[in-house]
Amino acid sequence: MRACVIFNPAAKGQKAERFRRCLATIAAGCDLKRTTGPGDARRLAAVAIQDGYDTLIAAGGDGTLNEVLNGMGDMADGFERARLGVLPLGTINVFAREIGLPTNPDAAWPILQRDNERRIDLASIETGDPGNSSRTYFIQLAGAGLDARAIQLVNWSLKKKIGPLAYVAAGLKAMTEEQAMLTISDGTRTATGQLVLVGNGRRYGGEFQIFPDAEVTDGWLHACVFPQVDWRTLIRSGFTLLLTKKLPRTSVIRLRAKSFTLIGQATRHFEVDGELGLPLPARFNLQPAGLRVLVP
Repeated sequence: MRACVIFNPAAKGQKAERFRRCLATIAAGCDLKRTTGPGDARRLAAVAIQDGYDTLIAAGGDGTLNEVLNGMGDMADGFERARLGVLPLGTINVFAREIGLPTNPDAAWPILQRDNERRIDLASIETGDPGNSSRTYFIQLAGAGLDARAIQLVNWSLKKKIGPLAYVAAGLKAMTEEQAMLTISDGTRTATGQLVLVGNGRRYGGEFQIFPDAEVTDGWLHACVFPQVDWRTLIRSGFTLLLTKKLPRTSVIRLRAKSFTLIGQATRHFEVDGELGLPLPARFNLQPAGLRVLVP
């Protein structure tokens, strides 16, 4: 195994501090690649594959993980030439929870060293005209509507102080705005609503299983559509979600397909693994078993 760890040296928080304390131990087993700003993890991942690294470990949150994933995709046959590992240092670490990896980096690092590899499905989004499209890969979840608007409204200074609750505050603020309608289709079935989530796994926001029947190896994309997003929906669904970590099945429309098309107002964005993406429309695709990942 020729591995490198891609990380943000300026990251703050208890997890980042623990990570820095064990840098010498990590450096003994692989090379360290330090980012210098947004988008740098993507560039470093592509260069690492070009330089012959076969294992890329994203040390950070879900945003860093998404950058490394897309850097792999920037290289020809990047997903076959290298596999992906995650050392969770973020606020929520959804994908680490999805694969059962401890969110404590001290506990996660020995697991990565066991070199246990598994193939999972690889999801992507295409935007733009078919002849001039842009592709973005995602490892866990993408969303449009209230979900993406909340990402736009997150107060990042507040996030550093209160963690995941900053997303809750942003979501409540987004609910005071007029909600646009979105339509998702698998080519046969269509559903319309004010919030659309597309998942490649079960989890959303770490603890919540929005797609309870999904698996990262099942060969399907899963869509969850909220026909209406208002305070009544929040009260009706929110209590059950907090109590059981699952949504009431009657409050949403669910679809399962190999690909989806999502349309809405051109000014509306979607979010990808917790990071704001491009405006709609978008086409979602899945490559079964397309990604090699280090797992417990």
